[in-house]
Amino acid sequence: MGFSDRQVADIAAQLPGATQVFRAHKIDFCCGGAVSLASAAEQRGVPLSVIEAQLAALDGSATAVPQDTAALIDHILARYHDTHRRELPELLRLAARVEERHAEHPQVPRGLHAALEEAAGALDEHMQKEEQILFPMMKAGGHPMISAPIGMMRHEHDAHGERLAQLEALTQDCVVPPGACASWQALYVGVRKLIDDVREHVHLENNVLFGRF
Repeated sequence: MGFSDRQVADIAAQLPGATQVFRAHKIDFCCGGAVSLASAAEQRGVPLSVIEAQLAALDGSATAVPQDTAALIDHILARYHDTHRRELPELLRLAARVEERHAEHPQVPRGLHAALEEAAGALDEHMQKEEQILFPMMKAGGHPMISAPIGMMRHEHDAHGERLAQLEALTQDCVVPPGACASWQALYVGVRKLIDDVREHVHLENNVLFGRF
């Protein structure tokens, strides 16, 4: 089956490993995934045939997400919620150190600590809403009013996407300047992982979990 007419979000949700291909080409598969692969490839200026070949080469060996709803929620909690909370404090410490010690460097990511602090606060508030309200509803089988919290989470996901774009802009797409110290390098590796993790997180919820309700 060809991929050109299929939505990016649909491919990402059904083909293990596809999200890695999309990240490599900077194709949005979460909040902006409701477009055909052909359109996404054209927007990014990447030959459609290249992306289709890479997708076709996937052998399905990438880890598939759980099919059971309760197990999927537990996977999201362990893989993403716990990971964000564990890794963000160190990123904040590194950002503060780099901005202070390299304040005179022309490529210092000035404002990164503040942007990460805002992202961390918004993520934590968002995850608490899911943990305390939405996920228990889902594990109980749903609720007549569940569309309201789902709609709110989708709206907040869009805001997360805007914050991730800001992080990429502040770090010049997480490319460290020549001669950057170890802290600066570790910071950008961590920010890149955060960006990729949050996009995977949002994709799983928007395109896999929420659609079940």
